[in-house]
Order: sequence, then structure tokens, then C-alpha cells
Amino acid sequence: MAKPLIGFLCGLLFAFGLGLAQMTEPTRVIGFLDFFGDWDPTLMFVMGGAIAFYLPVWYLLRGRKAVVGGDIIPKKLVSNLDKRLFIGAGIFGVGWGIAGVCPGPGIVLLARAQVDFILFVACMIAGILLHSLLMNPKASKQVAAATA
Repeated sequence: MAKPLIGFLCGLLFAFGLGLAQMTEPTRVIGFLDFFGDWDPTLMFVMGGAIAFYLPVWYLLRGRKAVVGGDIIPKKLVSNLDKRLFIGAGIFGVGWGIAGVCPGPGIVLLARAQVDFILFVACMIAGILLHSLLMNPKASKQVAAATA
């Protein structure tokens, strides 16, 4: 019961931070990617602030059991650089650059009830399900059986 509540509260905090930093505005993201036009460095400062907070905390707590969630904080950063990672990152980056929205802000933007944001999240969910079906055939049989 505690883990879902903690996850929900962390999600609310994340959503609040995205809104406060105006990262739910696609124009901010597209402005960040416009290096040769009217470049907007706001996203760089938001990411830099997150990294500046996360890295020292991770360094101090690595290898210990988390106090609240109960999960162990990894001692080393995992770096499985393979073809699937680069393909996925490329698809994510192209979609992010075209729409100016990534998954977190996309979910926050559902509160606006605009068709384009609803369509974005629907396509995101469809992509997640398609990936799951293609990469895990056993799960696809379970999904098919559950929907039949």
C-alpha cells in the first residue's frame, strides 16, 4: 500500500515541477531544440538542476536500502549500450522534437483535454503496447487471451 502512494506522491511532485518550470509547454521544448534560431535554454537549466540534485544524493545512498520504498539503490550505473537502446532513443528523440512533448509532460497535459495531447498519449500507449507485444511473445498471448 505504501509503494503506490509514494509513487503517486512522487508523480504529483514531478508534475508540479514540470508545470513550475513550464516544461509542459511544447514551445519551450521546441525552443530548446532550435539552436540556430530563437534558442531557449530553460530545459537545460531544468535538467541541470535535476542532475545537480540527483548525483550527490545517489553517491551518498548507493548500495543502501532505500528508507521509504524498500528498494536497494544500485552501487553502479548500468550502461548497456546496444542497438536497441540507440534505436529507441532515436525514435524517442524524433518524436520529442516533432511534438515538443515527452511522456511525463504528455500525461500532465491530459488535464487540458485538448485533442492533440490526448492523441499524443494514446499513440504513446499504443507504442508501449506494440513494443510489449513484439518483444515479449508470451505476454502477447496473455493479452490476447484476456481480451478474447
